[in-house]
Amino acid sequence: MKRLLIFLITLMCFQQLKAQQINGELKVWHTVTLTFDGPETHELAPENPFLDYRLDVTFTNGDEKFVIPGFYAADGNAAETSADKGNKWSVRFAPNKTGKWSYQASFVKGKNIAIANEISKGEKISPDGIAGTFDVSPTDKTGLDLRGKGRLKPTDTHYLQFEGTKEYFIKGGANSPEDLLGYHEFDGTPKKHKFEKHIPEWQEGDLTWQNGKGKGIVGGMNYLSSTGINTVYFLTMNVMGDGKNVWPWTEEHERYRFDVSKLEQWELLFSHMDKVGLVKHVITQETENENLLDIGYTGIQRKLYYRELVARFAHHPGIVWNMGEENGITTWSPVGQTTKMRIAMIEYMKALEPYGNMVAIHTLPNQKDHENTVKPLLGNPSLDGISFQIHNLHHTYETTLHWRDASEEAGKKWVIWLDEIGPAKKGVLPDDYPSQQDTVRKDVIWANLMAGGAGIEHYFGYKYPNNDLNCEDWHTRDRIWKMTFYATDFFQKYLPFTEMKADNSLVDVKRSYTFAKEGDTYCIYLKEGGQPTLNLEGYTGKFSVHWYNPRTGGTLMKTKIKVVNAGNKVILGPSPTFDEDWVVLVRKL
Repeated sequence: MKRLLIFLITLMCFQQLKAQQINGELKVWHTVTLTFDGPETHELAPENPFLDYRLDVTFTNGDEKFVIPGFYAADGNAAETSADKGNKWSVRFAPNKTGKWSYQASFVKGKNIAIANEISKGEKISPDGIAGTFDVSPTDKTGLDLRGKGRLKPTDTHYLQFEGTKEYFIKGGANSPEDLLGYHEFDGTPKKHKFEKHIPEWQEGDLTWQNGKGKGIVGGMNYLSSTGINTVYFLTMNVMGDGKNVWPWTEEHERYRFDVSKLEQWELLFSHMDKVGLVKHVITQETENENLLDIGYTGIQRKLYYRELVARFAHHPGIVWNMGEENGITTWSPVGQTTKMRIAMIEYMKALEPYGNMVAIHTLPNQKDHENTVKPLLGNPSLDGISFQIHNLHHTYETTLHWRDASEEAGKKWVIWLDEIGPAKKGVLPDDYPSQQDTVRKDVIWANLMAGGAGIEHYFGYKYPNNDLNCEDWHTRDRIWKMTFYATDFFQKYLPFTEMKADNSLVDVKRSYTFAKEGDTYCIYLKEGGQPTLNLEGYTGKFSVHWYNPRTGGTLMKTKIKVVNAGNKVILGPSPTFDEDWVVLVRKL
């Protein structure tokens, strides 16, 4: 009898181990997926698999410990099968160090237990208690691949940093179309975006699903990456909003049950974006629907929505959670979240997020709106940055500088992004309007960066072709992508920007910006060229002088004055041309 009992226990353990699978490259920053056999159920089951079951897996390696929420995965291959039923439950984890990782699963059942604060009263069922180990080796990825850089996280500066390479991040992104995920080959999605112009940019070996689906949107991501763009902005829910074509649920008006196959297909896209170096700027709601969930409060619907997003996508090495586009109450959007509601959802998301990914929020356009919605958030430790919208693009510099300084004074340094310019009917115009794009280059891209901002994204105005809701061809802004890259690339290559501050008093040219680490590095942006004089009083030594063309990029240039001596105000010489913008780089030798 004793031998039989031992045999049965051994058999049960073997069956449990057989039921659990580990998939993915076991390398640091790469996705490791654990899949367990659990209750057989389906998306519309009376006992809600998203709300009434809860999988959490604890991962440990020395002092590192992560508790990662899991999710219902239907048959475990839903991106390909479109399954809505099965007994597979998964967790995705991105390890942040090499070596042996241990894991242990917690799986409980109970009413609304997925979003409960206390789960001790839940019924423990299989696969609860399953544990094991796996070994993680170093990443083998290089170049643009975010898995070679590590997780993108906030720091004690005004910039994000990749946890692996320690490289700081300057954003240059695409803000349109905001309904990117309204792609016609995602399951359960209105047939809107096709991105057919980008199908030729899909490359052999790139992902597809269900016998060749996905080439248009994957090709589009390839194109954006090829231009030097490093971030893409998109909504995960626009019910009652502008597009009305993106939601994670089984139906447009469902709030508690999620479309497993659609979300698995989103995951495939996001994984490809990792490979080509695109940070995912996830906008969780918009101004038209910010009161859709729990009437704006952080209740069951909102908590469950955030949990599903975090469980399925937080593992990606480049992800930003934005708590809402144009968030707040204003004259043209009188129904919105209050300050109390806004703070509650921000703090909930930050506490839920296991990795420390950035939590941001997008603003209404006017300066008065900023005072009403942004000022009460100053100093909040759960908010890492602000995604600004401004009605008048000429306000970029002052907006960036004001809120950067205000956040620093409040004790929580914000990342300051400029992610949408007005007027809304224009935004950034197509390449057919180069003069408007030149204004954007001068008064938005370089203005944000020279004020100490961390980058920008380009919104496409609704009165022009390929706009924020109907864009099918990103080639229409090819010129603006390249000029954006020339700016971000310059900052990354030549400036210790995390140690620099704006100080326009150092240079005597009126239409210019100066960004400096005094006594070490000076960057001067001349909107219309000129002959700048730089104040180097109080410092000693020699400084090199180089010029950079923000219109065409390329290498640094030298003119007649190549070196200056510190100690006084020094003449840097004339710009290579006048009536065009130029950058002067002055560095201590």
